Amino acid sequence: MNGPSASGSHDWLARASATLGNRKTVSMIALGFSAGLPFALLTGTINAWFSAAHVDLATIGVLSWIGLAYAFKFLWSPGVNLMPPFPFARFGRRRGWILLCQCVIAACIFVIASQEPGTGLGVMALAAAVGAFASATQDMSIDTWRIEVADTATPIDLLSAVYQFGYRIAAFIGGAGALFLADTMPWNMVFGVGGGVMLLATIGALAAPEPELRDVDNQSSKTASLSSPHLRAVVVSAVMLAWAWAGIILISFMVGAVTADTPPDAKAFTSTYGPIIVIATVIFPCVLAALIAHWRPTTSLLSGVTFPGFVLGATDRLFSAIVEPFIELMSRLKWAAVLVLVLILSYRLTDAVWGPFAYPFYLGELQYTNTEVALASKTFGVLMLIIGISLAAWALVRIGRMPSMLIGAVAAAVTNLLYADLANGSPGIDGFLSATALGALGESAGIDLRMLRLMTAIAGENVAAGFAGAVFVAYLSALANKLHGAVQFAVFSSLTMLIGTLGRGALGEMIKTDGYADVFVLTMWLGSIGVAACALEWFRQSRLKPGP
Repeated sequence: MNGPSASGSHDWLARASATLGNRKTVSMIALGFSAGLPFALLTGTINAWFSAAHVDLATIGVLSWIGLAYAFKFLWSPGVNLMPPFPFARFGRRRGWILLCQCVIAACIFVIASQEPGTGLGVMALAAAVGAFASATQDMSIDTWRIEVADTATPIDLLSAVYQFGYRIAAFIGGAGALFLADTMPWNMVFGVGGGVMLLATIGALAAPEPELRDVDNQSSKTASLSSPHLRAVVVSAVMLAWAWAGIILISFMVGAVTADTPPDAKAFTSTYGPIIVIATVIFPCVLAALIAHWRPTTSLLSGVTFPGFVLGATDRLFSAIVEPFIELMSRLKWAAVLVLVLILSYRLTDAVWGPFAYPFYLGELQYTNTEVALASKTFGVLMLIIGISLAAWALVRIGRMPSMLIGAVAAAVTNLLYADLANGSPGIDGFLSATALGALGESAGIDLRMLRLMTAIAGENVAAGFAGAVFVAYLSALANKLHGAVQFAVFSSLTMLIGTLGRGALGEMIKTDGYADVFVLTMWLGSIGVAACALEWFRQSRLKPGP
């Protein structure tokens, strides 16, 4: 019994070692780092600098909305599929876009480093907004690269897990690392170091292999979903108008947020326009695509309506880049698209909804100090995240994607009860610490019971979040088609962010009226939607597998 088991374990370790030494895997870690660093610096750490410079909270809150670039990145996702950027065309389509974005991000960070909040807040906000746009574009390019280079030697599940390693390490350096540096040097120098590190991250893109070219233009739309070029022109124009409207609304809000004497109400904007934007930019194209995939019209329905040849040439190209990804997805999933949509919207809902209230809960409700929260959340918590990602990498390889997804969904939901327990005085956590002797061990290490309670809750939640996050990225990456990965994965990841954003206003009101404990119980039950959807998706996928 021991011989085969030991041999099997040795074989698995040998395969894992060979895979982790692969050029694609090492490049994926570096690219994950280059994705995580600007997100941490431009959407989080910069606010710490603003706070230290006594910028008022209302202004900081408005500036934080530059993060909308990440939530709506799919609006310009077809652009990374059309052609490589001119300055870096010789590096290929994927690496070219990644390198261009990295250089723009580094330049924006250096511009921020050259300013002071008291005199150059507008320039800093503009640079941060441009940097966030470039960072979101880089994310799309990296996601597409990961999907396209995956093969049997470096499967998508493993690439997704190691991507999370790089991303989380960068988030720690750009978050806690920058805060530690700020205690020893001016903030300008901290961001100068950040810009330099971002330039070093270009090594990952230079070392990465360029995926085999899969040009959507070579996939003739004339023999694809719509045979009529005039109907293709109408369909793509309708989708582009919907996306253009959403883009104008978002840009107008962000410009007003930075320049208006009385900034617009972000909560009202989200609750009013958020659902409409999601319908216009995602639901509308999906419904159109489903109708085309089911109906497959072969003749033009536009009697007497014609377009000039140069217009048809342009719209054919845009149809392939924008509409075909939705049609391919709807054709492949059919009615299962509804289940997949529910799973995507609900799987990370618990983290996405309550995340912004974490610091008010730690600092305001529980009265922990900034130092205590930094040690427990930004240092110890990052270690727990990495442990969760490590467990996810092992689970993806050993037990498979959908079993790992179900474990992640259950863990992400249940660990919300740890915070509910904290809000109620920690009776459950105290019992756990006493029963496992971790309390005595912590006291012997000089950690008081109050700090141990926080560390225990953060440990459970972060291990679950790291595990669920890694397996979810693997699922979304596998769900996207290699030919249309840029658009499809961008839509998937954007939906994940949007649903949490839309629910935060209502959750904030509930915290005011019912307190934190009830909110954490509610988020646990919200997480059960993801558990159910995951179980159903596992069943659906198992039915698709061929029999023996």
